[in-house]
Amino acid sequence: MFGIQGRLTALFVVIVTVVLGISGTYAQYSLGHELEVANQRLREGVLTRLQTSLPSALWDLDKAKVDNIVAAEMLPPELVAIRVYDTSVGLFSGKRRKEDGSIVPIESETTVAGAPVVADLAYRDAGAAGSALKPVIVGRVVVNFSRAQIDATLAAEVRRKVVEVLTLDLILVVALALSLRIVFDPLKKLRDGLFELATRGSDEVEELPEKRSDELGDVIRGFNAIQRKVKSIIKRTREAEDQARRSAQETAQALDDLQRTQESLLQAERLASLGSLVAGVAHEINTPVGIALTSASVLMDATTAVDESMKAGQVKRSEIQKYIETAGESARLIMNNAYRAAHLIHSFKQIAVDQVSEARRRFELKEYIGEVVSSLQPKLKKTRIVVEINCPADIMLDSYPGALAQVITNLTLNCVEHAFEPDGAGNIDINVIPDGDWIEMQVVDNGKGIAPDMLDKVFDPFVTTRRGQGGTGLGLNIVFNLIVKQFGGTISVTSTQGQGASFVLRIPRETPSDTGPDRHPDAPLHAPTAS
Repeated sequence: MFGIQGRLTALFVVIVTVVLGISGTYAQYSLGHELEVANQRLREGVLTRLQTSLPSALWDLDKAKVDNIVAAEMLPPELVAIRVYDTSVGLFSGKRRKEDGSIVPIESETTVAGAPVVADLAYRDAGAAGSALKPVIVGRVVVNFSRAQIDATLAAEVRRKVVEVLTLDLILVVALALSLRIVFDPLKKLRDGLFELATRGSDEVEELPEKRSDELGDVIRGFNAIQRKVKSIIKRTREAEDQARRSAQETAQALDDLQRTQESLLQAERLASLGSLVAGVAHEINTPVGIALTSASVLMDATTAVDESMKAGQVKRSEIQKYIETAGESARLIMNNAYRAAHLIHSFKQIAVDQVSEARRRFELKEYIGEVVSSLQPKLKKTRIVVEINCPADIMLDSYPGALAQVITNLTLNCVEHAFEPDGAGNIDINVIPDGDWIEMQVVDNGKGIAPDMLDKVFDPFVTTRRGQGGTGLGLNIVFNLIVKQFGGTISVTSTQGQGASFVLRIPRETPSDTGPDRHPDAPLHAPTAS
């Protein structure tokens, strides 16, 4: 890339070359025009003289005179050949110019170079006395003219102009190189000083000498002043960088502490959810176990009474019939409540094991969602909220059921706690739509919706509308991290205030091997803004 000096030199050279080129082109055009006019005059003059002098000599058949006239006209170098033809004889006389410039006679018809010009030769006879002169065609003359002289003159002029332009360009380049050094040498020193100031330590750069008293000297003095200012700024910048470095280290340490705290809070939140599940299931199991215990006690009392009657030999048919009825009813109550307790314990055991172990396995989705919702019944039965599951059967997932249970639990309880009033009725629909190798799960409620100013922050950690009322703001953040990091899926939320909210989850049927509980161990737990 040319510098300013090179570009200025090139600009001036181009301008001079263009101007001289235009001038030379015009001069070349003018010279060519003049040569063409002179050549045309020469043609007309030669033809005029030949048409004047040749007819009489040709009339008299005076070959010597014709040869002399032709030889005299052959003197200009533009003439290549002159041939004189008689109307009866044919070629009467002729001269041509050889390549070396010598003139030789033309004895017979031959090819002649140059452009031929043909003119008739008319002899005027006096005729009878008193009659008008009548021209008589006695022959014709063929003159061949050459443009070689014109072309040579024009080529020589072009060469002269090119040499002139190159000479002027060379002189201009030398003159500009010498004159521009006066300006650019000090500028190069300024450039070198600036480069050193930018790449080396400020204490290693010397100030430029301030000997000049012209405009460039003022620039150098200004540069030195700037250099002193830059050194001062660099010193303060280094001090600020040291302080910023110390602050960055402190911030990084604080961030590490915050991330560990967040991880502890998230783990505590998950364990708290499991603890709530344990408490709810224990309370729920208390009723069927109590009924079964009471029924067993009644059956034991009835059995003891019948046994005593049989030992005394006083058993009555009515007592046996009553005992059979009591035993049947007690057995029915014991079986029903034992089955109910066993079902609750099985659901709780599977959900609890999944949440604690985070193991990956294959499971049927609809059945598993039902078990999760069943484990939430101790919480749901205290409300007027109905949870409906709309999921096709036989959808198998190869994934992490414990994480999925955490997601469904958090979304459902989030709807219970935030979407409805404490005593309000409502519906929560869990809809599953298969989509090839993916499934789409929608958790939709018909509650009061999410405020517009909160919609973009619902997945952020520690964001809650129940601050001070037991809300930690981590439930939906846990959901986001599980869906994105553990399942490799996506989650979004839409809501219209007063018309409920809809959480849409997309997860693969088979969780990719590069996701899971151990993926991105250093990834922050802070979720990006929800769309």
